[in-house]
Amino acid sequence: RDVDMAKEMMEFYKNSILQQAAQAMLAQANQLPQGVLQLLR
Repeated sequence: RDVDMAKEMMEFYKNSILQQAAQAMLAQANQLPQGVLQLLR
């Protein structure tokens, strides 16, 4: 039972880390076009 609990916790942390990584990537992707526009001006 404790093992299941630990497994659940690991799964939870893994998912939250993946979510944070995805959000960071999206933020970066949103920054890129603005940077390109700045260069073109």
